[in-house]
Amino acid sequence: MTVRQTHTVVAKPGPYTFSPRSTALIVVDMQRDAIEIGGWSDACGHDVKRVAAVVPAARKLLDVCRAAEVGIIHTREAYRADLADCPPSRRKRGELRHRIGDAGPLGRIQVAAAAGAVIVPALAPRGSEIVIDKPGKGAFHATVLGEILRFRGVTHLLFAGALTDGAVQTTMREASDRGYECLLIEDASDSYRAEFKRATLEMIVADGAQVGWTALCDDVANALAG
Repeated sequence: MTVRQTHTVVAKPGPYTFSPRSTALIVVDMQRDAIEIGGWSDACGHDVKRVAAVVPAARKLLDVCRAAEVGIIHTREAYRADLADCPPSRRKRGELRHRIGDAGPLGRIQVAAAAGAVIVPALAPRGSEIVIDKPGKGAFHATVLGEILRFRGVTHLLFAGALTDGAVQTTMREASDRGYECLLIEDASDSYRAEFKRATLEMIVADGAQVGWTALCDDVANALAG
């Protein structure tokens, strides 16, 4: 398809304008352990069905961004097998029977080589799409994400994935502090608790988009098609 110079999305708190050539879609942590029944988060008692329900919208978003030649970056929270990149304080948190590196339903919890760390098939990376393994919530911390975005001339970022109140929000705030214009796709991201997502969306757009903008997947698709 022909790539237009700019597109404007109907968004909150106001219009969001971007150029596909200087934009990247970041799909955050859509891993099996985070969203599948029988995975780690499910074993911890989280409502993984809420996050699994956004997979179709996230897939649609991927498809329209791929067609528009928007750069695609996937992230995984995934640690080395020896846990050398996992802060001890991070591993100590949570239930003692469900800690990072321990045996889980789909292999060692949040270890890169484990089955649970794999991105769900419907959202699997394609071809030259970049996958960033990150040792924490934010995708800029201890990764090469910043360098990749600079090399590619990216100024605008679209966000989808899990969790809205966790890794997605953290990475958006990191990006905003670095000068990126950020748009969160509301129906392509979710949290285990509805109230956490609702509060996060309100914080993101507050005070004139201090963190960024929010919109729906169809809003992005319509903008790219227009």
